[in-house]
Amino acid sequence: MNETIVSMRGICKSFPGVKALDNVHFELRSGEVMALLGENGAGKSTLMKILSGVYTRDSGTVEIFGKAYGDLTPKQARELGVAIIHQELNMCPHLSVAENMFLGREKMKGFTVDRKAMEAEAKQILDDLCIDISPSETVGNLPVSKQQMVEIAKALSTNARVLIMDEPTSALTAKEINELFRIIRKLRDDGCGIVYISHRLEELQHIVDRVTIMRDGQYITSMNFADTTLDEIITNMVGREIKEKFPRVQCEKGEKIFEVRNLNAGRMVRDINFSLYAGEIVGFAGLMGAGRTETTRAIFGADPKESGEIYLDGKPVTIRCPADAIKAGIVLAPEDRKKDGLCTKLPIRENIALPNLDLLSRLMGVVNRKKEDGMCDKAVSELHIKTPNVEVDAGSLSGGNQQKVVVGKWLARNSRVVIFDEPTRGIDVAAKVEIYNLMNQLKQQGIAVMFVSSELPEVMGIADRIIVMCDGRITGELMAKDATQNEIMTLATRFENKFAADAAQGGTEQ
Repeated sequence: MNETIVSMRGICKSFPGVKALDNVHFELRSGEVMALLGENGAGKSTLMKILSGVYTRDSGTVEIFGKAYGDLTPKQARELGVAIIHQELNMCPHLSVAENMFLGREKMKGFTVDRKAMEAEAKQILDDLCIDISPSETVGNLPVSKQQMVEIAKALSTNARVLIMDEPTSALTAKEINELFRIIRKLRDDGCGIVYISHRLEELQHIVDRVTIMRDGQYITSMNFADTTLDEIITNMVGREIKEKFPRVQCEKGEKIFEVRNLNAGRMVRDINFSLYAGEIVGFAGLMGAGRTETTRAIFGADPKESGEIYLDGKPVTIRCPADAIKAGIVLAPEDRKKDGLCTKLPIRENIALPNLDLLSRLMGVVNRKKEDGMCDKAVSELHIKTPNVEVDAGSLSGGNQQKVVVGKWLARNSRVVIFDEPTRGIDVAAKVEIYNLMNQLKQQGIAVMFVSSELPEVMGIADRIIVMCDGRITGELMAKDATQNEIMTLATRFENKFAADAAQGGTEQ
């Protein structure tokens, strides 16, 4: 049996109004991948932040490589070989890839930073990981998926012997996920102990050796992955059986509510045409970089349009900025909730109230506190947001609960069109079902629902109609009940397949 390299016993941690960890136990062995599982708010990330020195424990013991430690600092944890890749990207966007990778431990040449040496070593690490990114590239210019790979390379560059990955695949393509799994297997074979936190349970079978399950800040159980089933894991995570992972509600298709005609906005939004009807949910599928997010942003007015028309209830609407869209009743829950969907330093109350001040204000702009209380209490209750009260900062919530706050502020407006961009990214299985039920509720109310998702089972399980994009264009439309993953992927790679065929034909002619 591999040696135990991390042992945490009786760990307790409280924040104002919340007991995040209550007598939690955790063990990690060398040469294994341990999946740390639980719902949003279960305490997984808090426990790992204690191990990596980000948080201090209130009580309990921590042993690393057989030696007991008190409260660690991030620097001490890193020197012990503990590295963490956080769920939310933690990069300095104005710095280069190499500068981010060596931030806080820069290579020096005399009294100056040796950028050439850092770029050379960064290139070696990136090449070893088969990551095609220039070390001199500014991180802010990279897409989210590439920034995630830089985070992974940064962690591995410290020669970590305990590697904590918190939702590492949430922004990666299928190809990048496979590459990450290759890296994980190599590290495991080299004796590294890996803690893998993910809500994508279908991933576990490819890399995981054991699982530890937490619920409501408490340790529930540990087991070998081979000795359990996904249904047993889910039951332990949520404390009950989830009978239907993709609840579907049948509604009669109603009148056309929303229409986009000939929308163009940059290279990734080319001649987009589609309609949304009452009583249906429309899913947008495609590979990363297909232009789905760019399409939602152009519709919402977050990015400028070159041309195109938008119709609501048969009448044209002019959207120059998000305020125009919100006023018209068209709202967006964005892909990056932390950057674009929330004011993380403000309480839940103000996040929900801010886009609704026109509904809450009386004469002279004075906010009606009674209305505000009712609006916030309703959102917390209906979406089951885990919080002691609405005065808690949105940034202190788990990822899933942050997503619920984003959705809650728009539902308070009784909007006509609700657009969700990756609404379940980083959310646990039980919270996903709540979001699906929410979509179904909107569907039943006659609200037009459009959502972007990179998870094909989700699109096929929740959508009534599926629109597929590739290279900034719509390449096909399918009814979900008749669609297969192969059909969707064929449409999602239409231009790639065409280019490959043209290249092959050209090579033959030569």
